[in-house]
Amino acid sequence: MTKNAKYILEIINNSSSHLTAEQIFLLMKEKNKTVVQATVYNNLSSLYRNGLIRKISVEGYPDRYDKILRHDHLVCRKCGKLSDILLEDLTEKLQSQLGISMLSYDLKINYICDACMKKESKGGKR
Repeated sequence: MTKNAKYILEIINNSSSHLTAEQIFLLMKEKNKTVVQATVYNNLSSLYRNGLIRKISVEGYPDRYDKILRHDHLVCRKCGKLSDILLEDLTEKLQSQLGISMLSYDLKINYICDACMKKESKGGKR
């Protein structure tokens, strides 16, 4: 693994949020002024292909990256806010129902966050 890949993995594993490639690039730029975006994208792709990070895609928003840790996500349909949630691991139940051996699954529950609900209720009262 390259030095850049190790640093990107470290950034993702130490983050409490779900970072975009752009955010990771800006964090890397603080440490290494010569790093280019292509380096970040190429390393993210490699880390994802090798199963070292998770890529979370939400329609209409840039992909975000997350540590490998069994958890699921809440996704706000209005603002794209992504939050971690811990639900029962459904791997065995899903494998049993599907009759196949699964590598993993990614559960995203769509909802409207409190901030967006407040905006909607204020907007409706005008």
